[in-house]
Amino acid sequence: MTTARDNIESGQPATKLRPAGSLTPKPAQQPAGPFEVAAEAHKPTARDALLTGLLVIYPAFAAMAAIIAGLFLTGASSV
Repeated sequence: MTTARDNIESGQPATKLRPAGSLTPKPAQQPAGPFEVAAEAHKPTARDALLTGLLVIYPAFAAMAAIIAGLFLTGASSV
C-alpha cells in the first residue's frame, strides 16, 4: 500500500490529485435505486399532499389526545 509519505519521498508527482483551479468532474449519472423515485418521474398530486398532511397532523393529535386522556385518568381535570 502506498502512503502519502512514500509519494513525497519518491519525488514523483501524485497522479490522483488535480490542480485547485480546475473544474470538478461531473457526478456519474446513475438510475434511481430500488427505493428511490426519479425526480422527473413523479409529479406531486393532491393525494400526496393529503397523505403528507395526515402523517404530520395525526401524531400531533394523537399526542394531545394521550395527554388529555392521561390527565383525565389521573383526576387532574378536577383541579
